[in-house]
Amino acid sequence: MSDKPAVCVRIADDLLAAAIGEASPGAVERVERHVADCGACRRELQGYRALDGAVAALRAEPQPAGQAAQARLRLESKLADLRQRLLTYRVFPSPLGNILIARSELGVSLVEYLDRATSLRSSRLANEPGVETAEGGEELEAAYRDLMEYLCGRRHRLDWPLDLRLTRSAFQRAVLQATAAIPYGAVVSYGGLAHDIGRDSAPRAVAQALRWNPLPIVIPCHRVIGAAGTLTGYAGSKLGLKERLLAIEGVPTTKAGDGPAIRAQAMYVLYPGDREYCVPTCPSLDTRPPAPLIRFGARQHAEAAGFAPCATCRPDLHPISR
Repeated sequence: MSDKPAVCVRIADDLLAAAIGEASPGAVERVERHVADCGACRRELQGYRALDGAVAALRAEPQPAGQAAQARLRLESKLADLRQRLLTYRVFPSPLGNILIARSELGVSLVEYLDRATSLRSSRLANEPGVETAEGGEELEAAYRDLMEYLCGRRHRLDWPLDLRLTRSAFQRAVLQATAAIPYGAVVSYGGLAHDIGRDSAPRAVAQALRWNPLPIVIPCHRVIGAAGTLTGYAGSKLGLKERLLAIEGVPTTKAGDGPAIRAQAMYVLYPGDREYCVPTCPSLDTRPPAPLIRFGARQHAEAAGFAPCATCRPDLHPISR
């Protein structure tokens, strides 16, 4: 999966051929015109040429025809491997501090809070095994614009193609996939998320998996809270960012004895498996066994997620007064 511009996709073969010296004059001219205006493809061409140089000695040695063909195949294999391992990145300013965004050919792989830092040395990418990095361009700027629209409240989804290569285990991947399904403006508990993936006894493991979420905001771990409604842990120790992100989405919070917490009585609730949302005092909830509830900060967010107002408590006619 790739969201490269169509012109970049069409010229990909010519780009590789030009790098290894086997393009026709017309193809070389097309590549030169294209990379003059496209920074991403220009950097890709430079990477190909650097790798081609690494095997120049192999090409220079006298070899039987069969070995020359094998050398060419090895070169193409190395180029393909480089493309698979390459992550392009940029560091951008934001209201939450500097944020690094990195992506592969498959999609966005990392969104990382860097506070005031501006270099790759401050990123987890600097020590990530099996990854090659290069500074990226236009496609990351587009992602940054989307992110800023979200932080300004003008966008409710970041529909980016994602590459989860930086996840640490199959369990973490399952946790992240369940977290990605939490609607905008809603919160669930770690226990509720553990229930969603069939691991009711593992809320602590869920919390630890989210601690190393490589894609905060995009995979919204800020929407996961403690069982008592407290805003526990976020991106290591950035609890204030969690509170700010929830405020953007209209989730009401308050200061409690143990730190910030949601205002549960000021939020609409959804019982697991239901298609109707309620006010927290709905009498229908009294007849249900206790269960982790999904809570919405606003009726419009519950309805945007596909849920209808409860026919018993009628939150559409009797909304919560804050």
